[in-house]
Amino acid sequence: MTDLRVAPCSHEAAEYAVMHWHYSRRMPVGKLVKFGAWEGGQFVGSVIYGRGANKSLSSPYGLDQTEVCELVRVALTDHQVPVTQVVGATLRRLREVGGTGIRLVVSFADPAEGHHGGIYQAGNWLYLGRTASKTDYVLGDTKLNRRAYTGQQYGKPGSKAALPVGAKPVKVAGKHRYAYPLDRAMRRQLAPLALPYPQPADEGSTGAATPSRVEGQVRSLVSAP
Repeated sequence: MTDLRVAPCSHEAAEYAVMHWHYSRRMPVGKLVKFGAWEGGQFVGSVIYGRGANKSLSSPYGLDQTEVCELVRVALTDHQVPVTQVVGATLRRLREVGGTGIRLVVSFADPAEGHHGGIYQAGNWLYLGRTASKTDYVLGDTKLNRRAYTGQQYGKPGSKAALPVGAKPVKVAGKHRYAYPLDRAMRRQLAPLALPYPQPADEGSTGAATPSRVEGQVRSLVSAP
């Protein structure tokens, strides 16, 4: 059996993993909780939690901002332990180093990148449908930072850059939304809203549950006496 060790790691180690082993090649900003993963003493990557780019991340669940975080990066090189096991180990550590107030972890799988959330399904996360579709911008073969051109830069309200000449808008399907409750009460609250897991063949479908319907159900459930 491969010896797996998960522990908090430095910003430099996490950034190295993201820049070399994550498809985005972009380190998230803001307050982060960064874990490193080692197999047999060899550094094999990082799993990072943060507030994400959505300042309303907690609102659909009736929770305070301090009670919800987002799994923002899973950046691993070649490894033997299943990804789900690595993520599961970091979730257990998150309870210890992230404070006892965190009750829910949210993450998103982007079908535009060929992801449907297999690692979350294997880890018993709850599937809560898709986010709303959006418009991205491309310049030739390069995908641009959408938020820079829509006035939605996180931390910079109202900022908006001029689109480069030749940039074109492209409609993109919403991301798959998964949630992992860190306590039993939170799981009991959200379990009735869990939808069947999407499969890779479902990427072209928006599914029966729209984001507004799912979020509305969450709000009504958590606000019920």
